[in-house]
Amino acid sequence: MSRARCERCLRPVTHCLCALIPRLGSRTRVLILQHPSEVNHALNTARLAALGLENAQLLVGEVFEDLHRQLNVPGYQARLLFPGEGATTLIAQSAEQAPMLLVVPDGTWRKARKLLHLNPQLAALPRVTLSDPPCSRYRLRKALDPDALSTLEAIVHALQTLEPATSFDALLRPFEALIEGQIAAMGEDTFRRNHQK
Repeated sequence: MSRARCERCLRPVTHCLCALIPRLGSRTRVLILQHPSEVNHALNTARLAALGLENAQLLVGEVFEDLHRQLNVPGYQARLLFPGEGATTLIAQSAEQAPMLLVVPDGTWRKARKLLHLNPQLAALPRVTLSDPPCSRYRLRKALDPDALSTLEAIVHALQTLEPATSFDALLRPFEALIEGQIAAMGEDTFRRNHQK
């Protein structure tokens, strides 16, 4: 018998995060393309980002049939948040610039690369990367790259860079509660043994 889940945040009702999820506005539009393998992940940070931002959309799939329309939003300049040849570092946007449509693939590096391979329009977008990413708060993940961030953390850092006059830190509150809940569930000893250096 499965536990009842919140229809909004998809967490067990007893661990619902909805009260912590803000509703923040942004000039930047965020389009998150989530690989299907991430949907039921216990730490689905892309969903938290989409729920916390008024100007965000989350699409799940491997091949996105309607991608042309999604990437060509009038008044926005589409950029792919993904490292690669020719990628430029994000900087603050001025009010005179067209706002950015920040396209963010969500999945492991392997799955994200697969999304780009299966969606040539996505791979053809100009790429942007983060400048001076902070240390990840994702204490449960063993990332090979010390600069690796969760999807939510990458989005928060990108938005903070593009729109420095606005604070997006409130988006991290449900994420931090989620991490603390997972650590509590596994027990402090298990966490220390498996996740702390």
